[in-house]
Amino acid sequence: MVGRTGLHEVGHTIAIMLLSALERQIFDFLGFQWAPILGNFLHIIVVILGLFGTIQYRPRYIMVYTVWTALWVTWNVFIICFYLEVGGLSKDTDLMTFNISVHRSWWREHGPGCVRRVLPPSAHGMMDDYTYVSVTGCIVDFQYLEVIHSAIQILLSLVGFVYACYVISISMEEEDTFDFIGGLDTHSYYQDHVELKPVKPVEISNDIEPEMRLLNLT
Repeated sequence: MVGRTGLHEVGHTIAIMLLSALERQIFDFLGFQWAPILGNFLHIIVVILGLFGTIQYRPRYIMVYTVWTALWVTWNVFIICFYLEVGGLSKDTDLMTFNISVHRSWWREHGPGCVRRVLPPSAHGMMDDYTYVSVTGCIVDFQYLEVIHSAIQILLSLVGFVYACYVISISMEEEDTFDFIGGLDTHSYYQDHVELKPVKPVEISNDIEPEMRLLNLT
């Protein structure tokens, strides 16, 4: 059986990842960020699967969690590049909402120290979502809060990835050892308990021929 320390560390890391993903999902729902909502939903499912695999010791489930962790790191790196506007990306686009709405991150108006003021609309049109909203006094800009959230996800994912790979490697070594010992014991048991006996020739009686002749006569 895999060392209890490795399993406990994987379980604790996955549990923290689950709580962090749920917290992030709540704020993405409040900001109507549909792309992160979909990603968080898939992430929560896989994390629960990995937690179940850790508790029940299912290496296949842990392997699925490990593969997803690599994809999750890639997604969070993309979010960091999006909010920092790296590589031609712009945080003011509707990419995170699938161009369905003009909503932005919930932290844009509700960050630490932010004061939200709704200005009166102009006489030329009706009020839009963010056109006439003034946000001042924010201690940390919303894009940096999103970057911090993604960085935490990447850190937890890397820790979980390392521990999961460790558990998978140990389980594979134990399976190889078990197969080797089991195969050796079976072979030795077969050699010790199987007795070779000489094969006796089978004699065929000639009594059948008279009976066949009687049948032919009848």
